[in-house]
Amino acid sequence: MSSSSIAANAYATAARLFSPASGGTATAGQGNGFGELLRGAVQNLDQTARTTDQRSRAMANGRADLIDVVTAVAETEVAIESLVAVRDKVVQSYEEIMRMQI
Repeated sequence: MSSSSIAANAYATAARLFSPASGGTATAGQGNGFGELLRGAVQNLDQTARTTDQRSRAMANGRADLIDVVTAVAETEVAIESLVAVRDKVVQSYEEIMRMQI
C-alpha cells in the first residue's frame, strides 16, 4: 500500500470521525449538537482502536499483513489527535469565557 493510500485512509477516518451519525449536518435545532458530535467521535475512536487491536492480534498469529496493521494504527492515531485537538479547543474556550468580565 502506498503512502498516498495510507493518507487517503487516514483522511477518510478523520471525515468519519466528525460526520454525524445521521448522515446530515449537525445543528442544535435538529437536536444533534456538539455533545452528539463528540459522542459519535468517541464511539468512532473506540471502534477504530478495537479494529487496530484485532488486526494486531491477527498479525501476531500470522493471519494479517503488516500494511493493514500500520494503516489501522495510522487511522487510530488520526482519530486520537483529532479528539485531543477538540479537547484543547474546548478547554481554551472555557478559559476564555472564564476571563470575561460580567
